[in-house]
Amino acid sequence: MSNRPIATLFLFFRKIARKLEAVLFLAKTLLSERNFIYLSSVIVAISCAFAVIILKSFAHNVFKFATYINVYLKLPYINSILPVIGILLTVFVIRNFLNGNLEKGSAKILYAVAKKGGILPKKQMYAQIITSSLTVGLGGSAGLESPIVITGAAFGSNFAQKYKLTQKDRILLLACGVAAGIGAAFNAPIAGVLFAIEVVLTDITISAFIPIIISAATGALVSKIVLSQDVLLSFNQEQSFNFHNTPYYIILGILAGFVSVFHARNFRRVEHYFSKFKNNSYRKALFGASILAVMIFFFPTLFGEGYESIKTLSTSHPEVLLDNTLLENFKSKPWILLAFVGIIVFLKPFATGLTLGSGGNGGNFAPSLFVGSYLGFFVAKAVHLLGLSNTLPIANFTLVGMAGILSGLFHAPLTAIFLIGEITGGYDLMVPLMIVSSISYAVSKQFENHSMDVKALADTGDVFTSDKDKNILQSIDFLKLVATDVKTISLEKSLDNLIEHLSNCHQQIIPVLDEKNKLIGIVDFEDIRSIVFNPYRIKFTEIKEILLQPKEIILHDDGMETIMEKFETSNQMILAVLKNGKFFGLIAKLDVLEAYREKLKEMIIE
Repeated sequence: MSNRPIATLFLFFRKIARKLEAVLFLAKTLLSERNFIYLSSVIVAISCAFAVIILKSFAHNVFKFATYINVYLKLPYINSILPVIGILLTVFVIRNFLNGNLEKGSAKILYAVAKKGGILPKKQMYAQIITSSLTVGLGGSAGLESPIVITGAAFGSNFAQKYKLTQKDRILLLACGVAAGIGAAFNAPIAGVLFAIEVVLTDITISAFIPIIISAATGALVSKIVLSQDVLLSFNQEQSFNFHNTPYYIILGILAGFVSVFHARNFRRVEHYFSKFKNNSYRKALFGASILAVMIFFFPTLFGEGYESIKTLSTSHPEVLLDNTLLENFKSKPWILLAFVGIIVFLKPFATGLTLGSGGNGGNFAPSLFVGSYLGFFVAKAVHLLGLSNTLPIANFTLVGMAGILSGLFHAPLTAIFLIGEITGGYDLMVPLMIVSSISYAVSKQFENHSMDVKALADTGDVFTSDKDKNILQSIDFLKLVATDVKTISLEKSLDNLIEHLSNCHQQIIPVLDEKNKLIGIVDFEDIRSIVFNPYRIKFTEIKEILLQPKEIILHDDGMETIMEKFETSNQMILAVLKNGKFFGLIAKLDVLEAYREKLKEMIIE
């Protein structure tokens, strides 16, 4: 009997969902294609905004709960215990409810756009919300923004699949979900639009802006109505930009670039280390979470997203940061506070790596803002304590530092500039934001060609770039173009056998293989045309005499760029493909160009 109200409520919402679905199918038939996309962008944005509200509210309330226990019940260990519980619960959910697999990181969105036509699995609409709320909500040292944008992208992708929209509209709605996620998470619609364009859609036309703008604005509006200001990351800027401080902003930009590189590389090292734990996911989770627990015990600000400590740093009493730490008695000593902040700058990538590498779910967006604020505070406070300047606005440097690290890590300077501009409630800091973000980006780009989230994709040749031709080529699955049912011949066969092969097929190239299916060489019909029509030469010519070594060989894991380069350098129209050292098939340049033409028609967003 006790389950009847729940079942009734479930059936009620299910009935509502079906009616809404019917209305949308009707709208699709009545509205023009463009107007239906506008309607779709609003619905996707609202769905994403409520996902943000759930995640942010849960994380904020758990933080308040942990703070209450720390301050009033004097149980400082709770900050260390909760992340362990959260990561173990995340692993439990992934193993038992998500088939043991969860795709993490916004790089998966780029891969979906580049390789899968914007198709994301349905489980991403709820899996990210559940797992990241357990990990980050219970204190894991990561951010919620990456799960938010994946959730938003999944809403957009699956909505488009549900209503049978074209590939270009599917990718557009995916980007709308991303923009709505960032817009709702920070109440920053402009930053949401720019993030979708800078990071997800590197190729876009003016007409595609409108649905993305609608989504970002809708997401931000819903978030602003429902979420309280305490949950969102927001600041009240007190001091305007003073051009005399420009040299210090330049220094901050340079340091932000180097710290971004340090963060990215050490985060990847930690993740790579934990990738070796393949047999026992619970042991890996317990091991990594235990190390994280020790770090949080000594440095409590590593707990959770860290947005509350960012707000503390930007106030006139940053020493509050040392409350409930082992250094609480040294709050009056500014050098101790400075050292504490400086150490955390370099510990955060390891804490985030431990959180995600051990099995938790989250992202690096919030950690980048966290590290940036701490770095900005460190630079300004150090300048004060060294007596170099007494007028440097520490709060401003704390804010601008966030843009520096965000720009350096994600290679998205425009997103960084406008995000901080929006959450500070004005654009008086636009000049220093531009200085720090652009310098940090330039420094980071010197050492890392790709942002940290797409580094793994770049290593496999799957990275999505701003070059339209590259994007289209990379979206082609060349293995589907390989002809595997080709006629081959062994070296011991006679030329009569070869001619019989040629007469029974339309191949110009006949691969010659050994008994282990390894490619010895090829025979090109054009080269033996004079022999084919001469019976005497047929009788006395062996295959090894007409065998040619291919000018280029394609490997099954070559990227499309490499394949096209091999076609160009060899000046051949057909090349052999090898897989694991053995002959796999033949691929024709004309087939690749035809696939390119078809993809170009599909992927251009009008």
